[in-house]
Amino acid sequence: MTEPPRHAPAPGDGWVQCACGSRHWGLHGAAGLLVARRTPGGAATDVLLQHRAPWSHHGGTWGIPGGARHPDEDATAAALREAGEEAGVPADAVRPFATRVLTHPNWSYTTVLADEVHAFDARATDAESLEIAWVPVADVAALDLLPAFAEAWPALRAALDDRPATSDVPGPGAATVRGDARHTTQGGHPLPQGRSEE
Repeated sequence: MTEPPRHAPAPGDGWVQCACGSRHWGLHGAAGLLVARRTPGGAATDVLLQHRAPWSHHGGTWGIPGGARHPDEDATAAALREAGEEAGVPADAVRPFATRVLTHPNWSYTTVLADEVHAFDARATDAESLEIAWVPVADVAALDLLPAFAEAWPALRAALDDRPATSDVPGPGAATVRGDARHTTQGGHPLPQGRSEE
């Protein structure tokens, strides 16, 4: 495994030693973006995934772009920022419609589910990605997935099918599903790319 690139830490970067016994990346929690491409009828056909860099924990596996939240940054803003930084996703090219929150004693990870609203050039835009690709929904489970994302995928897949008729940015009253860390592996959600729980 090669060494990770060196860069100045961003606000919120750092480890949290959780009361669950694991440590998690993101002093203020973390978030990631799961973008779906749909048919005109609304069926999810593909999702945007990130092939993790070799130097990262479980390097070479697939997950979603994500990372540590900045101080006072909400989860949706964090997920959109990270997806822009890591996968070239323009914030105005996607429409968030739900969140899936996994809460630990003193840390949380939020997966923001979103729809593509116009085409964009998804690509690896930093050293945390080997590649960024649209993957058919039916093929996701067959990939070598980040273990936490593999466990989370069935529930996330179901949430894609539960998209409301009108998609709005998550806020008060938005669809939110909460996970239980006691029944998950490594938190049961895709970890911030390039980071790990140990």
